[in-house]
Amino acid sequence: MIDPAAPEFWPQLIAVLLEGTWETIYMTAIAMAITFVVGLPLGIILVGTEQGRFLERPFGSRVLGRVINSVLGFVVNLGRSVPFIVLMIALIPLTRWLLGSFIGTGPAIVPLTLVAIPFFVRVVEIAVREVDPGLFEAAESLGASRWLLVRRVLLPQATPSILLGTATTITSIINFSAMVGVVGGGGLGNVALTYGMQRYSTIHIIGVVVILFALVQLIQWALTALARKLGAPSPRRGPKKDATADAQAHLDADLTMVSQGALDRHTPRST
Repeated sequence: MIDPAAPEFWPQLIAVLLEGTWETIYMTAIAMAITFVVGLPLGIILVGTEQGRFLERPFGSRVLGRVINSVLGFVVNLGRSVPFIVLMIALIPLTRWLLGSFIGTGPAIVPLTLVAIPFFVRVVEIAVREVDPGLFEAAESLGASRWLLVRRVLLPQATPSILLGTATTITSIINFSAMVGVVGGGGLGNVALTYGMQRYSTIHIIGVVVILFALVQLIQWALTALARKLGAPSPRRGPKKDATADAQAHLDADLTMVSQGALDRHTPRST
């Protein structure tokens, strides 16, 4: 049992909490970065390969689009249905094979990433579905390529919602990172287990709770503020203004540049 009256208690408490906080931030940042890179395109593909969408016929095959949509949807649902503690234990052989160990902050990133990707794919799916379908029709009627449609129509319109979903995803990863401390994953969860439960230190548990709350509040505030700045609706400010017109203007500008470039290439130069 830890004695709070001991002269070395408070310096050790601060050092332990700082180390646990850094490990939690490290695990969360790496897991979220991988989740974003993998989950964003998968979410777009999941929606785009539906019937009537812009990726309905990848490589000219509707059957391939259906197969991709069905398989991706099944994998995402499977990943979301497995409880994290079960997934974490099931991935121990894979984690040991990839990294040589399943204990520590590095190995903990594997289950944190795999549990976050399916969740984030659904976040992106919801954000893409909120984009006005009329923008896609207008872009296709103007001859926009799929890449131009995604870059200039879909992503700008869906970014505010994706940012809000990213905040929720990061919060979930932070919560899960506390659970990996139970199996030696490090972070604030390990501090709560080692010092709070096993050594009966209420102060350590309170410190962990306060830090986790502060991290979640800071991340939620920052990403919500960024989403509002980029055009997310605010209850006090009303819906975003001229978002459709802005996307149309960007698209028209890109198509004009593409058309002008093609015209320049085909116009004979005077000698």
